[in-house]
Order: sequence, then structure tokens, then C-alpha cells
Amino acid sequence: MLNDDRSHGLWEKTAPPAPETQRLRSDLSVDVAIVGAGFTGLSAALHLAEAGAKVAVLDAAEIGFGGSGRNVGLVNAGMWVMPDDLPKVLGSLHGERLLQLLGDAPKSVFHLVDKHGIECELERNGTLHCAVGESGLRQLEERTRQWQARAADVTLLDAAETAARVGSGAYAGSLLDRRAGTIQPLAYVRGLARAAMAAGAAVHTDTRVTATEKSGDRWLVRTPEANVTADWIIMATNAYTTAPWPQLRAEIVHLPYFNFATKPLTANLRKSILPERQGAWDTKEILSSFRMDKAGRLVFGSVGALRGTGMAVHRAWAARSIRKLFPQLGEIEFEAGWYGKIGMTSDHLPRFHVLAPKIISFNGYNGRGIAPGTVFGRVLAEHITGTTTTDELPLPVSAPGDEKFRSVKEGYYEAGSQVAHLVGNRF
Repeated sequence: MLNDDRSHGLWEKTAPPAPETQRLRSDLSVDVAIVGAGFTGLSAALHLAEAGAKVAVLDAAEIGFGGSGRNVGLVNAGMWVMPDDLPKVLGSLHGERLLQLLGDAPKSVFHLVDKHGIECELERNGTLHCAVGESGLRQLEERTRQWQARAADVTLLDAAETAARVGSGAYAGSLLDRRAGTIQPLAYVRGLARAAMAAGAAVHTDTRVTATEKSGDRWLVRTPEANVTADWIIMATNAYTTAPWPQLRAEIVHLPYFNFATKPLTANLRKSILPERQGAWDTKEILSSFRMDKAGRLVFGSVGALRGTGMAVHRAWAARSIRKLFPQLGEIEFEAGWYGKIGMTSDHLPRFHVLAPKIISFNGYNGRGIAPGTVFGRVLAEHITGTTTTDELPLPVSAPGDEKFRSVKEGYYEAGSQVAHLVGNRF
């Protein structure tokens, strides 16, 4: 995308074309202006347009340019943190409310895919969180216990059951989450855009928002060639925030994440590696993830950026790790490699902000953008249309924070992942 084959890699090669959009060149007056054409912004636009609101989505680059078009494609339930930790951090009311919303979030994604006929390689067979060693297994035992206490459809699998589903004996066990699944993320976000536009929303790409300011009792959203006047503004830029609300960028740390995709595997190999097509990731601190696409390519990823020396280091590490995990593959040949930025908050939970009267945002998805982004977009639409009050939202209102030593941490993550991957294997 934008002449960079390391931005979206395999997903850009295999996704259906994006709907045709243009730069904003003439002034608009709408009910809601949305900044960011990713999962959150386009889900909000779709639900607002279906409710009869006049909506304009503005993106500085393209549909799905940020994390929405670059990620692994795991449609997960919940967040990274343990379920019991949410009420401890957010309080019982918001913690349990958020757990319920995000536990059901994959179902909302699947519903939109079915309703709008979105071609995005949807697989509904769940995900596997794989235990590395006994410490990883103990972690998953506790995670399973906490989710099952909330009646979630999750099961702890032993080493043999895990090996049968993964195609490798490397793991001590796994948590099978039947609520979850996988999609082709760029195809999904383009499908959301197409559905939103069909419902009446306007989507303008190559349209950078430079400022927002009051215009009477409404908001003026400035772009280089034209302006949008709106009653409400949704900021839906997350890790790719620049202007006009730099506070959103200041509270998150960028964690780089890459993926490599093999060439399509033979039919025989596809029977032995992820035969049920679950997406998977492991319990290591510097985790790795892996899944299959519709054509049988193995997509394998971890923390790191594919730039400078990182390209060679991470590529070599990925090939070594895949050979260790799946020795039946033999020599590894990659068809594509790409990377992006995950927006991490200090407690690994998202934030809800009222940046100014009628300017609202969810921020900091911590690597869980697909399902949370989709339902958070719907929640923002319901809030604007009056269906959901501020007191009924899944997160309390908070002011954007200022992550200390942010630049140092980001440099550490990028350099540290190279050091870790320079000589190491996955196991």
C-alpha cells in the first residue's frame, strides 16, 4: 500500500479491491465526522448510517492503512489481561460490562460478515492459545478457570490434543476458545467500508485532518482542500494517530509486530498443520502467532519491525522457528513479509476519552483490534444516537495520559526484539 510491500504484504495481494474513494475536495456538513478508516471508524460509520445519521469518514491514507489492514487476523474474545483483572482495574461495574461486551465481540464480527456478505476468508473454528512449558500451562489453566467461571465456551486441551490441532508436539497444552476465529483483516475492513458506503456514509481517503475547532455550536474539521462541519467527531486512529489530538499518541507505546507468509502448502501438509484452521499464538513474553490463510499459506509472526537490519534478522528467525515447530515443512520459502504498530497502554486495557464536548474516542487496543474495534465502533454509534448513555458505556471516561519514557520503550522493543531473534529459536 502506498508503494510499500512491507506495509500490508499478503493481505494486500489477496484482499478484494477497496471500494472507490476520493480525496475530500469540497466542504461537507454532516452529523458525525469520523477520523480514521479502520475497524472502529468504519463500524461506527456503518451503524450510524443505518440509524439515519449523515456521516463522513476521513483517512489520511487508505482504508485499513493502519493496524486494521496489517494484523494477524485473529478474531479474539476479551483482552490480553486475565479476565479477573478487568474488574480489579476498572471496578466491578465497568470490568464485568467490558468482559461481557468483548466476550461476545467475535459474534458481532461474524454477524456483520454474514449480514453484508463480506468476503474475508472467515473461519469460525476458534483460536488456540498455546502453552510453552509448564509455566505457560499454569497460566492457561488459570485463564481457562476464570473464563469458565463466566460461562465462556473455552476448553483446556492437553499436550496430545494440542498436538493434533496444531500439528506440532512443541506445546504443553492449549486453551481452545470456540468463540473466536480468523479473518483476512484487510478484506474485512474493506468490506466494512463498502457496507458503510452502501448505507449512505461518505468515505474520503488521502484526506489528512489538520485541525479541529469550534464553529458556533458545531465542530469544524479542517483538511488541506476542504472542511467538514459536524455535530460530533469520532477519533478512531489509535496507534496511527498524528494530528489533531496528539494526546492520543502520547498515552500509547508502539509495539512493532511483523508477519511472514509462506507459499501455499501442499494438500498433504495442510492436513497435518492446523487442520481445523484455528489461529494460534503462544505464552512466551516475546510471543509468536501462526495461522493459515484460505490458500494454505502459513502466516507466522512475532514482535519486531521489518526495517533496517530487522528484515534479515526477523526473517531468518521466523524460518528457523517454523522449521523447529513444523519439521515436516522442510525448507521454508516466504512469499510476503510485512509489519505494523500495536498501540499499548500501561495496563494493557483500552481507554474511552471525551476529548472535548462531542469529540469522543476509544484508544489503545493492545493488539486486540478486530473484535473490540468492531464493537467499540457500534458502541460509539449508539452513544451518539442516544441509545447508550455515558453511564452505560463499557469503559469509564478518562483523560488521555502521558506514557513516561515512551520513545525509550519503543526503541527498546524494536532493538530488543532483534537481539532476542538474532540467535534464538522459538523453543
